[in-house]
Amino acid sequence: MKICVFCSANEQIDPDFFVMTEELGKWAADNGHSIVYGGVNQGLMECVAKATKKAGGHTIGVVPMKVEESGRTSDYVDVEIPCDNLTDRKQLMMDQSDAFIALPGGLGTLDEVFTIAASATIGYHHKPVILYNMKGFWNHLIALLDDLQAKGMIRGEWSDYIRIANSLEEIKQTIP
Repeated sequence: MKICVFCSANEQIDPDFFVMTEELGKWAADNGHSIVYGGVNQGLMECVAKATKKAGGHTIGVVPMKVEESGRTSDYVDVEIPCDNLTDRKQLMMDQSDAFIALPGGLGTLDEVFTIAASATIGYHHKPVILYNMKGFWNHLIALLDDLQAKGMIRGEWSDYIRIANSLEEIKQTIP
């Protein structure tokens, strides 16, 4: 299975996020899954790729030209898929992947999660989208989604499109 990981490219974040990300990368490799990610050599992106490779796994980096030009492409990319911009990147990631996991991240991660989830709501795919709620990182977003649901702004149940996993064990229940 190809698992797309959306996550932060920042370094100055909770060190526990790096430990949990390493565990995810190792688990993916140990179970024969490939990691599809943004291909950047920083933050949780670099961490998941390094852990996957160290455990003998395979990585696919979808790398925008701006990242390539700035020299921030990870050395842990096995297959590099170049793209023009972030819109292309999301489409390529969606096309390449069987499941999506969002680790802690910022605006880019939110953009990716909601693009993929919105695509599912109108039937472009039926692939799992998981918020890995490391140390409660996504709690406020979950509360916002609940509020939008209560106000009638989401057709159906948002949890039909975005799942929550509070641990790697819970991820394993969704992705064998």
